[in-house]
Amino acid sequence: MSDMKVVLPPRLFKIAKVVLKSVNGMYVNELAEQLGVKESDIMRDLAELEAKGMVKLERVLKYVVKLSALGRKYLSVGLPEERVLSYLIKERKVHINKLKEVLELNDEEVSAALGLLRRYRIVSISEGFVECLKCDEVKDFLEHVEKVRNAMIKYGGNVVLDVIPDDVQVLKRRRVFEVDELKVIKVLPTEALLKLETLGLIVEANVVTKLTSDMLVSGSWRNVILKEFDLSIDVPEKPIKKKHPYVQFMNYVKEVLIGMGFEEVKGPFLETALWNFDVLFVPQYHPARRVSDVFYVSNVSLNVAEVDVLNKVKEIHENSWRYSWSVEEALKTVLRTHTTPVSMRTIYAKKGGEYRVFSFDRVFRPDTPDPTHLMEFHQLEGIIVGKSVTFKHLLGFFKEFARYLGMSDVKFKPAYFPFTEPSVEGFVKHPKIGWVEVFPGGMFRPEVTEAVGLPPEYKVAAWGIGIDRLAMIVLGLDDIRDLYTHDLDVINSLKLPEVMIKHA
Repeated sequence: MSDMKVVLPPRLFKIAKVVLKSVNGMYVNELAEQLGVKESDIMRDLAELEAKGMVKLERVLKYVVKLSALGRKYLSVGLPEERVLSYLIKERKVHINKLKEVLELNDEEVSAALGLLRRYRIVSISEGFVECLKCDEVKDFLEHVEKVRNAMIKYGGNVVLDVIPDDVQVLKRRRVFEVDELKVIKVLPTEALLKLETLGLIVEANVVTKLTSDMLVSGSWRNVILKEFDLSIDVPEKPIKKKHPYVQFMNYVKEVLIGMGFEEVKGPFLETALWNFDVLFVPQYHPARRVSDVFYVSNVSLNVAEVDVLNKVKEIHENSWRYSWSVEEALKTVLRTHTTPVSMRTIYAKKGGEYRVFSFDRVFRPDTPDPTHLMEFHQLEGIIVGKSVTFKHLLGFFKEFARYLGMSDVKFKPAYFPFTEPSVEGFVKHPKIGWVEVFPGGMFRPEVTEAVGLPPEYKVAAWGIGIDRLAMIVLGLDDIRDLYTHDLDVINSLKLPEVMIKHA
């Protein structure tokens, strides 16, 4: 290519010249602006230049951050936490309901504000009353408020970012920010194009792909260059049809668990908050139940036939957490955030006995899609029920399961979950990013098993694995979105691990 001239039509020639001015590349919108055309008008030209090996197109994901209506309100009247603190400094002690009424805050805003104030040990909460403990020692808290305000001002005006900073991510969960994905294409000159330019081998000419009768009559065909067609190039071969590597991984995992004595169970995507949270001893004021972390479904009501569970959960929550438990809150409909409700329904149906079950299915959370998060993903959940089941059985299961996946490096550390005690987090080693937490689990608390009628002599070891992350490690991926891609190049590049190939 470097020892002969390359003839380009006028527009391709012009595009190549503009791209050459920016060795580090430019975005398509910048290129279109310099050419005075729309982005869509040059996409086909760029594809042709890319096919010629003269430019490289990189797909880049950016994020557009802007203040929501709620964020603009907070900038105007103040953050809920600073308004609550200001009121408490004057009143010293007040009931939560009065806080909501006087400051015109909803449950979520009050919960977030009090959670922050408790974190800074400024207030205490008892029997529905909030009391100032250190309302004269709030310097650190005010620094937090100022930091949040600065972030709202800094990122509030349709700012385009390469990655979402942690402070923006936190405020997005509080619905202060709205974050939209923006897919852009960056155009870079290749070494071949740079060399052609240096040698002066790029030529502009009128290139046509077909002769017309008008060209023959007028003789204008003598002044054009006919674009050559290379008929020697073979048609690309399509690969033999096969299952998607992630589907193969899921089938392999199910076969492994069945071989270990587990039975697969299923459950509904739509659940009541009762089965998704309350049965699991998660109090109704817990931050995991906020609308920023859960998809609530407002136009669907589900019948709860298990009145005995409803009454028992109410008794357990009010005796243990000491708050007024709400039936209305428990009967809200949600898209399940985990598959643990399937395990709980199984225990409720089977009661006592020796059994092992697992659920491998989709769950839903309002996360911003990025290389490690999706709004819809898979979870692998399971329980081991029996009179002699212990915490050691759970650790042994994790090690054996990891061995089946070809992972020898596993380590554990203590953890906390509202519904298990003791609890553990298991880590496996990723060749690029190091230790990754993939095995959370523990022994169900008595409050959990009592709620679904399991006799006290039976113990339950429970685990809920973020199986998508585990699949990324097994298949050698760095981006969770590639598990669901339809890009044949990505799919064909995935290699099954040796342990799965031997099994197949």
